[in-house]
Amino acid sequence: MAEEERTPIKLHDLRPPAGARSKKVRVGRGEGGRRGKTAGRGTKGQKARGTTRLGFEGGQLPLVQRVPKAKGFRNPFRVSYNVVNVGDLKDLGPEITPELLKEKGVVPHKGLVKVLGDGEITASLAVKAHAFSKSAVAKLEAAGGSAEVVS
Repeated sequence: MAEEERTPIKLHDLRPPAGARSKKVRVGRGEGGRRGKTAGRGTKGQKARGTTRLGFEGGQLPLVQRVPKAKGFRNPFRVSYNVVNVGDLKDLGPEITPELLKEKGVVPHKGLVKVLGDGEITASLAVKAHAFSKSAVAKLEAAGGSAEVVS
């Protein structure tokens, strides 16, 4: 048998098979037909009319009105610090800077560093940070170290 030469199918030639699609019913075109006047919607009521507005809950107080508005504000001038405790500094070496703390992973992200006085320290450390609590300064100096504020 000789091979038949087929023409390729093109997108503009595609059609649904016969009988696969029926005509759209055009409702509300005069009183004479079956779907005239009320167009198959019955009489009156919400379903016989147009669409309801977005968020309409059938007369119940809508969710948007039931939920309270957000209160307060976010201060754009707030200064936030990465917090480190004195007890976490003992294994980091004799001189500690904010860059070293970021490098070692003690501080999660770059920014200002504040040292707080939680934990015990025995080693003499020279700590540089952007802020210190009073108890942190007292513990560092009691151990023979120093606390220097970096701007």
